Amino acid sequence: MALSSTLNNGYKLSIAALQTVVPTNPTDPRQSFRLTVPQNLSSTGILQRRFHVLFCYNKTRDEDSGWLLAGRIKESLGRALQEQPLLAGRLRRCGDSGGDLEIVSNDSGVRLVEASVEHKLADFLELRDKDDAGAELVFWEDFTEDNPQFSPLFYVQVTNFTCGGYSIGISCSLLLVDPFLLSNFLKRWADLHNTMFSRTDLPEFPTFYLPKLGKSTGSSAGLQMGSNASKNAAQSVIFKLPKKFPELDDKNLAALCIKEAEREVATKMASNFSIFVKAPYGDTQVEICSTQLEVSESTTSPGGVVSDLSCARTWDELGLENICLNEGTKAVYVSCWINSAVDEGCVMIIPPSDEKNIMGLKIIVTFS
Repeated sequence: MALSSTLNNGYKLSIAALQTVVPTNPTDPRQSFRLTVPQNLSSTGILQRRFHVLFCYNKTRDEDSGWLLAGRIKESLGRALQEQPLLAGRLRRCGDSGGDLEIVSNDSGVRLVEASVEHKLADFLELRDKDDAGAELVFWEDFTEDNPQFSPLFYVQVTNFTCGGYSIGISCSLLLVDPFLLSNFLKRWADLHNTMFSRTDLPEFPTFYLPKLGKSTGSSAGLQMGSNASKNAAQSVIFKLPKKFPELDDKNLAALCIKEAEREVATKMASNFSIFVKAPYGDTQVEICSTQLEVSESTTSPGGVVSDLSCARTWDELGLENICLNEGTKAVYVSCWINSAVDEGCVMIIPPSDEKNIMGLKIIVTFS
């Protein structure tokens, strides 16, 4: 029997298959980057912080299905991972340090989950609580501090609805990439996918397509369904700063953005928060701080740093609504969120990804 769970609205969701997707070619040489993390790692929510994205697509052709797409995804995702192999890597402890961790591109792979739900996509889209119900359409399993090397950092879940529509749910650890970098990867993956499968001479079914997958039950016996996939979406505010101000260190910048975010959404930050200072696919430093940090008056006065901050309360800037993983068909629904952590906020400071600093600094403030 296929493993199943129940959506918040009572509809049954079943997992039919679980696969691992690795880069098309072995990664050589391997890549890695270091994570400097607090010693009391187990008492924080850092390990479980992730970014979720959910795309929903209507059935556009008779032969269209999520099962077919999942088979093709395995091929195209492997090609995309060849360009960014760290996404298929694992977290492990550094050999020269008792506390630090590293992510290494050991080709252990991304988890691909294939599922079905006893629900029409149109009915799901009309749900008042579809944000909560949508949590079952993304997959995540928490990893432990003791054995993080066994857990994927990136999941893809393809879910088939009874009408032929389907969803693609993405879950990715914030220790691995920030939301902006992940969105860039998804766009590149979509481009590769559409190039690979736009030819007219394609076989009827992809290599990894299983014709009876919707009734297949044998391969999922050990899988824990959705144990950590609850919505619990945290509210996030995104700031952009044209340049880094020398008078502001990371803690002061975080404190300033928290103060502005609290004013923007009329919500108080938890007493503690984690700061992620992250370079693109580079070393990352994580620190736990208190919201008692003082903000210099010079930064909030007219002409100070705060006057250069621009603010957004949605993820529209990521451009996810334009991602098409099915021959130019746009998603009819896109949702994304950072998960919440009990009594702990989060601030991500993302340096410019371009050498000329055209893109500026990005700061994501996430409440608990």
